[in-house]
Amino acid sequence: MSGEDIRHTVAELLAEVRHIADAASGSDISVRLTDSVIRPLTTLAADGENDLAEEGIHLGEDASIDSGLWRIAQTATRLRADVSTDADAPALLIEATAALQDLACRSAPDPETAEARTARLAELQSNLPTSIQAAADGPYLVTNATDLTAWLGEPLPVRPQMALCRCGASAAKPFCDGTHAKNGFSGAKSPSRVPDRRDTYPGQQVTVFDNRGICAHSGLCTDRLPTVFRQGEEPFVAPSGGRMDEIVRAVRACPSGALSFAVDGREAREQVDRDRPPAIEVSKDGPYRVTGSIPLTGPDGAPEPRNEGASTEHYSLCRCGQSQNKPFCSGMHWYVDFQDPPMPAEPTLFQWAGGLPALTRMTRLFYEKHVPEDPLLAPIFADMSPDHPERVAAWLGETFGGPKRYTDAYGGYDRMVGQHAGRALTEPQRARWAQLIIQSAGEAGLPSDPEFRAAFVAYIEWGSRIAVENSQPGAHPPPHMPVPRWWWVCNATPGSRVSALAVQTDPEGPVMTLPTADEPLSFEAHIKPLFRPLDRQSMNFVLDLWAYEDVSEHAGAILDRLRQGSMPCDGAWPAEKTDVFEHWIEAGKPA
Repeated sequence: MSGEDIRHTVAELLAEVRHIADAASGSDISVRLTDSVIRPLTTLAADGENDLAEEGIHLGEDASIDSGLWRIAQTATRLRADVSTDADAPALLIEATAALQDLACRSAPDPETAEARTARLAELQSNLPTSIQAAADGPYLVTNATDLTAWLGEPLPVRPQMALCRCGASAAKPFCDGTHAKNGFSGAKSPSRVPDRRDTYPGQQVTVFDNRGICAHSGLCTDRLPTVFRQGEEPFVAPSGGRMDEIVRAVRACPSGALSFAVDGREAREQVDRDRPPAIEVSKDGPYRVTGSIPLTGPDGAPEPRNEGASTEHYSLCRCGQSQNKPFCSGMHWYVDFQDPPMPAEPTLFQWAGGLPALTRMTRLFYEKHVPEDPLLAPIFADMSPDHPERVAAWLGETFGGPKRYTDAYGGYDRMVGQHAGRALTEPQRARWAQLIIQSAGEAGLPSDPEFRAAFVAYIEWGSRIAVENSQPGAHPPPHMPVPRWWWVCNATPGSRVSALAVQTDPEGPVMTLPTADEPLSFEAHIKPLFRPLDRQSMNFVLDLWAYEDVSEHAGAILDRLRQGSMPCDGAWPAEKTDVFEHWIEAGKPA
């Protein structure tokens, strides 16, 4: 298809998109069509647009916005598929197609229809290979990738054609909403980026290769193996500072592809670049982590140039818009304080743990590092399936409040019970399993907060004891039970307790002026200011000291503790502050 044919077809498509945008005026659909479809198609249509703007297919009187979106999404997808290579398909057409596919699926009347539409769109562009294209000063155009997850491992909605935000400013992250066209985003590399230089660090058993020009500064190597990967020291890598298996594990875990290793003078690239399905992870406050050898092309459709030694199987793409080595991440998200929305005030244990990636790191460490060398556990797991660590991580994730991955993929409670039936596990085996999985949690970087560990260890103890019970000859576990959902220990949620090691920033809070003798008291003016942010945080697992209803209900108990000097937790109030609180109660606790 010639460029003129593409412009002509695009102009027809653009006319219909405008009619739908007008029909949906004032809605989010209209805004999305304007910013992510009409804008790129207008640029692409160029001269052909004006002649055909009124000749496009209009919405019929009985046609709905949804049916119109679905029709033009299919039209755009057919056109994108007909122009079969990224070198020929204009990036603007691909960007518009991605938005139309997403709108058509989101506007579907029910989940079943959305799923059917996604399948139909995938069929229409099934001739296209899985790929990522970094559009010129625009988004990442992702074609036929079926695995897109958030940083917790939870699946995100996938379309056959997607546009992922690259400028860092989309209000619909990780998806593009057209903001890059308004904020002057540039996809150019910075002249001051870290030089492209591959360093070699020989060791006794293994030689480590590292290219700082590729590093995304995720910290996975320095956090987990600091005796080898030494932040702030020279040389950065000391290969003799750790065991060979630990170094190999750290190199393979590097999400940017900056690290590799050699044994006996030969680079073991086949061990660094694993055989895994294509996937994209949206990391927390950081880059897109791409795995599975997804081809990456530049704006011209040619393969994106790589630094020396860079992996093509796994790499990290900038998501904050500020990388010095675009499209690859250079770690600038740390310096510009790029942040995703925070976790809820009371997250699930799954969220607090770090989601499925963190739990999988833990189980891999456990089964790859600790189990093989343990005489009690090695015989039990000698015949485990290759994906056993992932299965256990999925079980723990579901138990801790995450997605029902174990139930959906592996068979749920009945499958787990069946895995233990008849094994006659012993108490020493259970105790060792619990000891080493808890140790692996620390090595994998799961939270060390006393509150998290209390809940985590409690489940490990409870669950492992149930497993031993279910494994005994003649045991009859109750059938067809749901996967258990574990809970907080004594409401010990994040932030419910102020650590004694916490940095004290304005611990006294604002200076409070005590009321005069004849001044009418109120909660907002006189009682709420008595309590510092520190006081509120330390008590919020019971009540909110800045909420009138809570303080009014528990005023008597609070006064008793104030008089005893057991509240606040870091020292008694002076008498005059306690007197103000008591007088407020005597006055009827006015709001």
